[in-house]
Amino acid sequence: MTRNTRILMSVIYWAFIVYLFVPLALMVTMGFKDSKFIGFPIRSWTLDWYAAVIQDTQVLSVFGYSMTIAIATTILSLIIGTWVAVFLGPNQFRGKAIIFALACLPAVIPGIISAIALRIFARLIDIEPGMFAIILGHTVHNVPFVALVVMARLSTQPKSHIEAARDLGADSIVAFFRVTLPYLKPALIGAGIFCMLLSFDDFVRAFFLGGYQPTLPVLIFAKLRSGMSPEINAISTIVLIMTAILGLWAERSMRRLNKGS
Repeated sequence: MTRNTRILMSVIYWAFIVYLFVPLALMVTMGFKDSKFIGFPIRSWTLDWYAAVIQDTQVLSVFGYSMTIAIATTILSLIIGTWVAVFLGPNQFRGKAIIFALACLPAVIPGIISAIALRIFARLIDIEPGMFAIILGHTVHNVPFVALVVMARLSTQPKSHIEAARDLGADSIVAFFRVTLPYLKPALIGAGIFCMLLSFDDFVRAFFLGGYQPTLPVLIFAKLRSGMSPEINAISTIVLIMTAILGLWAERSMRRLNKGS
């Protein structure tokens, strides 16, 4: 790599960093502005918007509602996605490529198309718009990501692990829970955090499948329709901090588990 190429790559890298983090920095900064309007200059600073968010019963209720959906979606996605990965991973059979493509299809369909299709499907099977419909839609979307992550981890597992378990008298189920599942733990943690963030952050499916109780992204959208205010920045900043903490915890856990394995 020549010197000019290195300089060009460095410029592109830092331009991307600025493009990525400057909007986040502005969002966080505006959450401390002592005014109802977004913009510069900032004449004084305050924590009143964060206090208002913490004391807002609607925001707290919606936050709990969104977390409930995210946790339920994550559990279902991990169970179904792991089963799909174990079924498709080591086995070779006719039509495997087609089944794999169908399993990954929800991840590549545009969100708006997926949301409309899921809304029609939910109506056909008499599922009312609301929490269960949103969980169904998020699970369908998240399962392919779990399957891909778990399949990647399975491909690195030595066959001697399963063979040793079989030699010791373990059947397929015991070998899976005693040998394979512990080996998959780093992948499951990573996939679980990713699914939780996808579900918590999803707007399109929650908007089409939701009932009268909004999720947090839908609530923020509703607040934006009446004008931008520092309260929205405060909500977004709190969510950003929680997401960063969750991501750092997941990354450390996966490193520790990978070293152990």
